[in-house]
Amino acid sequence: LTLVAQMPLLTARIFRNVFFDGKHIPSDPSLDWAGNYAHMLGVNDTEAFKEVTRLYLMLHADHEGGNVSAHTTHLVGSALSDPYYSYAAGVCGLAGPLHGLANQECLRWLKETKKNLGGKEPTVEMLTQYAKDTLAQGKVIPGFGHGVLRKTDPRYTIQRDFAAENFPDDPLFKLANVCFQAIPPVLQATGKVKNPWPNVDALSGTCMQYY
Repeated sequence: LTLVAQMPLLTARIFRNVFFDGKHIPSDPSLDWAGNYAHMLGVNDTEAFKEVTRLYLMLHADHEGGNVSAHTTHLVGSALSDPYYSYAAGVCGLAGPLHGLANQECLRWLKETKKNLGGKEPTVEMLTQYAKDTLAQGKVIPGFGHGVLRKTDPRYTIQRDFAAENFPDDPLFKLANVCFQAIPPVLQATGKVKNPWPNVDALSGTCMQYY
């Protein structure tokens, strides 16, 4: 509980050290846990940014126990290590592009795809061919598939509804929407993908970067 309580302050300070020359923003005890974190980040002082931060943290906290970070935390803890050591080990597991950095990989992929389209309005036909070409080159399309689920990740659906309500005309969201229609059939057609549907990481980076 102590660690969870201190996490917003610690991570906000690290963020401000890296990107804002160590100019920190004091905590506001009148705000909720996630809202205060958004406040201390100082990226955007609007209520909308606080709301998307609440959504982001709530959805990413909803994680099954078998992922890299949770498994690592349990494993290190099984040696009766200090709980803080166990937690630190789990956080290190988040550093990989297939886990904690997955949403950044998805955002990077969407931006690269948008650039490669050369300003053209994305269509299902266009993205279908783009996805086929991507797979033919031996590359992975991030943001689709899940180790447990065999349908669209409900956390993705919640984010999609949030984006549709708050920034429906954002170019990256519109591109992600077309990807949602075009990519699953392409992955399904390979016969190798158990779950071709988008996961939580497919949109979370897009939602955060908007603000």
